[in-house]
Amino acid sequence: MATSAARAAKRARIAAPPPPTPTPTQLRRGDGGYVPGNIVEIELSNFMTYHRLACRPGPRLNLVLGPNGSGKSSLVCAIALALAADPSVLGRASSVGAFVKRGEESGHVKISLRGNTPEHIIRITRKIDTKNKSEWQLDGTTVPRKEVVDLIKKFNIQVNNLTQFLPQDRVVEFAKLTPIQLLEETEKAVGFPDLPVQHRQLIDRSKQLKNLEVAVKQKEQTLNNLKALNAELKKMLNVDLMRKRLQWLKYEMKKKEWIEAHEQEKTMKKKMEETAKIWEDSKRPIEELKKEKMSHTSNTKRTSNQLAENMKKRQDNEQLRVTLEDIENIKRQEYSRQRKILKAKEALAAAEREYDNLQPYETSKDELSRLTDKIAQLNWDINNLKKEITDRRSLLVRERENLRKCSYSLELMENKNNKLLHKLKYFGAEKINEAYNWVQDNRYKFRTEVYGPVLLEVNIQDKAHASYLEGHVPNYIWKSFITQDASDRDLLVRQFKKYDIPVLNYMGDKGIRTEPFNITMEMQQVGIYSRLDQVFEAPPAVKDVLISQAKLDHSYVGTDETQNRADDVPKLGMSDFWTPNNHYRWSRSRYGGHLSALVDDVNPSRYFMGNLDVGDIERLRSQKDKHMENIEGMVEELKILLKKQGQLEDEAAKFHRKKEEMLCEKAKQDGIKRRVVSKRIMLESIYKEEDMESSKIKLVDQVAKLNDQQFQVVLQRKDLLIRAVVLKRTCTQENMASIELDTKIWEMEKNVQKFERDAVEAASGYANCKRKTQVHEQQLYIAKQHAESIAKITKELEKEFHKMPATIEELDCAIQDTESEANSMFFLNQNVLLEYQNRKHEIESISEKLEHDKEECQRCHSDIETTKGKWLPTLRTLVSKINNTFSRNFQEMAVAGEVSLDEHGLDFEQYGILIKVKFRQTGQLKVLSAHHQSGGERSVSTILYLVSLQDLTNCPFRVVDEINQVELHEFSYTGTQCYAEMITRMDPINERKMFQQLVRAASQPNTPQCFLLTPKLLPDLEYSDACNILNIMTGPWTEKPAKAWSTGDCWRTVMNVH
Repeated sequence: MATSAARAAKRARIAAPPPPTPTPTQLRRGDGGYVPGNIVEIELSNFMTYHRLACRPGPRLNLVLGPNGSGKSSLVCAIALALAADPSVLGRASSVGAFVKRGEESGHVKISLRGNTPEHIIRITRKIDTKNKSEWQLDGTTVPRKEVVDLIKKFNIQVNNLTQFLPQDRVVEFAKLTPIQLLEETEKAVGFPDLPVQHRQLIDRSKQLKNLEVAVKQKEQTLNNLKALNAELKKMLNVDLMRKRLQWLKYEMKKKEWIEAHEQEKTMKKKMEETAKIWEDSKRPIEELKKEKMSHTSNTKRTSNQLAENMKKRQDNEQLRVTLEDIENIKRQEYSRQRKILKAKEALAAAEREYDNLQPYETSKDELSRLTDKIAQLNWDINNLKKEITDRRSLLVRERENLRKCSYSLELMENKNNKLLHKLKYFGAEKINEAYNWVQDNRYKFRTEVYGPVLLEVNIQDKAHASYLEGHVPNYIWKSFITQDASDRDLLVRQFKKYDIPVLNYMGDKGIRTEPFNITMEMQQVGIYSRLDQVFEAPPAVKDVLISQAKLDHSYVGTDETQNRADDVPKLGMSDFWTPNNHYRWSRSRYGGHLSALVDDVNPSRYFMGNLDVGDIERLRSQKDKHMENIEGMVEELKILLKKQGQLEDEAAKFHRKKEEMLCEKAKQDGIKRRVVSKRIMLESIYKEEDMESSKIKLVDQVAKLNDQQFQVVLQRKDLLIRAVVLKRTCTQENMASIELDTKIWEMEKNVQKFERDAVEAASGYANCKRKTQVHEQQLYIAKQHAESIAKITKELEKEFHKMPATIEELDCAIQDTESEANSMFFLNQNVLLEYQNRKHEIESISEKLEHDKEECQRCHSDIETTKGKWLPTLRTLVSKINNTFSRNFQEMAVAGEVSLDEHGLDFEQYGILIKVKFRQTGQLKVLSAHHQSGGERSVSTILYLVSLQDLTNCPFRVVDEINQVELHEFSYTGTQCYAEMITRMDPINERKMFQQLVRAASQPNTPQCFLLTPKLLPDLEYSDACNILNIMTGPWTEKPAKAWSTGDCWRTVMNVH
């Protein structure tokens, strides 16, 4: 139970200073004194030590009092978890299920924060259970965690910042903060939001600048070395200049070739024009002769036409002779017709005999229809059967694939490593197989050996030892992978984000020192025979990680005798040991000094000796047998279907043959019948041909008439013959003249063809010369460009060229001689010139990269100066304000102290905050450390530093818990409230002065709400009206006093003490 009251004890009070006018950045309080983000009410249910708790803290300084173990730290845990903190921030447990009260299944935490107005109250509820599940509610409505986180960020609440929120179990961690870390935490807690971002940017850019400066220096050194090497070579080698001269010599040679080709082109052009003129002049006489020949040809043609007419008239009397020949032809045709008739009759008779010999056959249409239907039905059955066979084959293929997968899974489960991987997957590591396979496939990417999962690397023989080891080592380690290099760790962390598998990095040179294991006589007497780091085998890196993470070298193994003498074991310095039935963990109270033990049962091993996968293996074996049985049945069914398909196809073929036989017999009879009809038609057509006798009689009558006309024709023929002789002579004369002209034209054309060949040959020669000239001109242009790209002609270069050989051959020889001489000079290195050229190209490449790096350095330096101009002045002002408050507080305590910014130029990663103090008049200011100050002095210094942040912190509350068990007194801030705890190791004088400073700082009107947790307070301390006291009282007899205490009565009245 917890009660609160504005303590009414008669104590001296510190007058609250008058409230200053708030600045825009200061917190503004409402009518009740609360500012936005202050905790107005805390409600717990089944949380850690509390069954139920409800309390309302004050708006300023809250003193939480209670003996050790009463539940003060539980209050801190409740605030952190309700404000979406990860359980690891508290340093107590890794899961929320551990915060549920023992014996209960679930609990909840509710925090009420003041909103932007006094009337607006924000209620955040987090329900938790032993299954590590959380449910978030905002004002009674279920919301996702992200919405709560966003709300907390608006109030600048940073639960993971040690200067804003410091749980009891992380006090030591805060005490170890270096000046660099202290600066980072201070920037987050009291600085502007841009300060940490700008600081990180400066660190990154300064690293980049350093890398660039190193790269520039290396490139400059490399460039100077290369230039020096080439400079020495250039003194002895003149090959480069000779090669330039060689290119210009080649250009001059090409120029000479072009001039020669150009002159030859002019000569060929002149020759072409002369031959073309001769050719044209030789063609004119031929044209005149051809015109004359055409005249003779025309006369010859006219005479030939007249001879043809004469010949036609003379041939009319030939009609009689033609008629006699026609009679003979008719006789021959009649003989041929009679033979055709005889052969046609014989063919007709043979066809009729064959037709008569055929047996009568009538095709049954019903039978054909029946056969067609039967064949169609069989084809339909065969197609259905084929479809069924195809389906059965598909099922058989799928069943065989299922059998293959089942066999493969069974083989994997029966393998040792796969068994262990399967167990890890069974107990929560869902993607352990994917992670393991990725590491095996990508081992070439790692610099050193990578182990994992740890479960696969550990070899343990004894069943009892397996139970001990598994119960002692945290579960997350068994599924972890271990690297031995930072780059390997970063690669694995990036890859394993999607697998949710942890990665541990082992640093061999910084490993722990394992205490040597020796069995003493006293240990043997109580049954101790081994230690947990001795009962298993593993690679050294894996073993060291297990020892360092689980402290195996501090856990011993004993027998039943050890269990019987468990009270004697701690006397030998062993606080953790295992017996066959129990696990003992002894601890000594920090206050009373008495010993207490926590005893747990030994659970059987789940990973090493368990048989959790037997049921799965049997299930897979049963599935495999079932698949094999199904496959055998499917094969037999498929054989039966294939046999049935063959029978149906044979039956269908049989009906096909029968139908074809019926159709062939009918076709044969129809063919013979058609052949008989055809022979008859042919015979009839022969009979219908014209009779040859009648034709012959007609021709005889015609001959008689022609004989009368023959006499007249003879007389006309005589005159025609005389005329034909005259025309023949004329035609012969014209032909002779044409022949003479043809001879003359042929001879002249022969000469013209010779002139034409000469002209074409000259034109072709000119074209070739012109093409060659163009080729030489193009080569000349390319040679000039190439030569100019290598070296422009200058007066100095021309003088050097005149000193060199004038021909290409001589220059090539000189180059070879020079190269040989140079190679012999440089230790007979045959590639010295090639190296010279490579260095030359490398010099050009490095020069370009060097210019680029220098430009990048300038840009980086400019960015750093710009960001530094914004960040450093603001940070100096902030540290100056902290120093003013810190120094003033120290002066009031009659000592001296200062806070300064430790600057390191452009090395922003080394910037830090130094706390220097002096507690003696004769001493000097020294940096706060365990070497120069006592525990109480460091406590005062640390508290006063945190008090100096009080009026600068832009947050609603701050929290520190149970720091009186360490040498330092520490504060922790979480955004809107502050918890602090006094240190009992501080001397009473300093403790009283420090408390006075704390009360005054917390009493300022614009400071955050603050909580101070302590098991005790000095008597007669001074308080102000801003102080509020929360007493934690637990036990069966506290209910009645608690009710009276809540009314504001003093303790003496409540307890009836006078």
